[in-house]
Amino acid sequence: MNLYFDQRLAKNYHSKSQIIRVLSETWVTENGYCPNCSEQPLTEFANGQPVADFYCAHCNEQYELKSKKAKLSNIVNDGAYKTMVERINSKDNPSFFFLTYSKAYAVNNFLIIPKQFFTPDIIMKRKPLSVTAKRAGWVGCNIDLRKVPESGKVFLVKDQKIIDKESVTQQFQKTLFLRTQSIESRGWTLDVWQCIDRLDAHFSLNQVYASADELQLKYPENNHVKDKIRQQLQVLRDKGIIEFVSRGRYRKLY
Repeated sequence: MNLYFDQRLAKNYHSKSQIIRVLSETWVTENGYCPNCSEQPLTEFANGQPVADFYCAHCNEQYELKSKKAKLSNIVNDGAYKTMVERINSKDNPSFFFLTYSKAYAVNNFLIIPKQFFTPDIIMKRKPLSVTAKRAGWVGCNIDLRKVPESGKVFLVKDQKIIDKESVTQQFQKTLFLRTQSIESRGWTLDVWQCIDRLDAHFSLNQVYASADELQLKYPENNHVKDKIRQQLQVLRDKGIIEFVSRGRYRKLY
């Protein structure tokens, strides 16, 4: 994997956004692979696809690419809010590649957040454009990466270090069970998972219960939040995300 963009491809472009689009998309085409099945190369969609940029011809996974200079922030700008929410709620919503690059046009980080970690809850609606804007009334959105558990951030390149392809695929596939859940059930699993993320490697049931009030605010109609927490701990245990150590004690496996 060559971590440098081929800057020769941008010689006929003047817009910075066009330059980065051409350089980053070409880099992914030449160096990227499908984290789900390890097949290479990925195929670009034709221009005009509402959300996705690439797909894997082998397993049909779809991917959207977001590129940014310097560090990856927790809040990532995206396109139309309505389109994004509709796509997330559909069966063919894409996974997202996030790429950061240096001043020298070298890839610093290249990671994927699998589509199973995308729920409407992480999509933030922006204010409509003003009446004087060219697209007056248009509503965009941001992606809030703070609401994605750490296990949902799968690095292919981290701090300019290339991650072993087999490790990438294993991490990607380990969370595929989320795709079989309904949006509501997945939301509960991800919320409890996030609560666990904030704890040490070894943690207790009571420590997770400390987030009960937070979860109650998010799910005001649920009168059995602690029962729900235990249920989700069981799900995460059965899927190898955590393990049961002793009565009321658990350990992270990630």
